Amino acid sequence: MAEGGDRAEQTPPPRPLDSIDRDILRILQTDGRASIRSVAERVHVSRANAYARINRLIDDGVIRGFSARVNHERAGQGASAYITLKIVQNSWRTVREQLQALPGAAHIALVSGDFDVLLLVHTSDNRTLRELVLTRLQSIPEVLSTRTLLVFEETDLDPGPGPSPGTALGPASAPDAEPL
Repeated sequence: MAEGGDRAEQTPPPRPLDSIDRDILRILQTDGRASIRSVAERVHVSRANAYARINRLIDDGVIRGFSARVNHERAGQGASAYITLKIVQNSWRTVREQLQALPGAAHIALVSGDFDVLLLVHTSDNRTLRELVLTRLQSIPEVLSTRTLLVFEETDLDPGPGPSPGTALGPASAPDAEPL
């Protein structure tokens, strides 16, 4: 499903990515500020080819945007939680719109299992988190129940330089790896 859910008819059908496309994605996931020249050099194509490939990946919806990884605690958002929600059947689109408007909402996923929605939020403190859950979330008519899981510590996983398909595994095969 295309991001936003309602744009599927506007997004071209997925096409297979080749090893150069996957390498470009890995580079941009690691450093979204990498220059076209740098990307082109690292994947061994011309700048025009790298530029065209990146634009195609954007146009095809593979690359959804560029962003900064934030240390939420340092940014004044010291309380984080995953909140599970059970919602009224067939109310996903309505609930999603309301969740997107919540202050501090960072990630929303429709999931299978014991609950329907997984929501990640970052707030300034526990009082604000409590207010968000008890007042904002539980006042949404389609939300049947919530469960809050406090995050004590979190670590973002960097995509890092990984081996391309078909290459030997291990640090020595990564393009930027230092010898052991």
